[in-house]
Amino acid sequence: MGKEQRLPNFDELLRAAQASRTRAYVPYSKYAVGAAVLGSDGKIYSGCNVENASYGLTICAERNAIAAMVAAGCTSIEAVAVVTADGGTPCGACRQVLSEFAVGETTVVCAGDTSSHQFSVAELLPSSFKLS
Repeated sequence: MGKEQRLPNFDELLRAAQASRTRAYVPYSKYAVGAAVLGSDGKIYSGCNVENASYGLTICAERNAIAAMVAAGCTSIEAVAVVTADGGTPCGACRQVLSEFAVGETTVVCAGDTSSHQFSVAELLPSSFKLS
């Protein structure tokens, strides 16, 4: 028997991302982001953006969620949810980090207050940088 694949529950992922978004530290941009990743271990890891007066030190929600997953010992993403006010997509740095831990077909749902859109990691970052 092969490994049984767990189908992502995007409602659960979106709830986790939304809950994390409420804890975002965004005194400068006022643009709160929450993210949740479903690890291959079946657990959900969430994160929020954390801004800093030195803007380059700001940490994105997606990378926070991925770092939490890796810190827990999981290194493979099955699905991703990102929640913002307007349904914004991950920044370039987050897209590259997503591609490190997810295959190209992995689904990323980006939700706003009134709508959501679904992408694959490959759609968000075609021809991603990978080491051989």
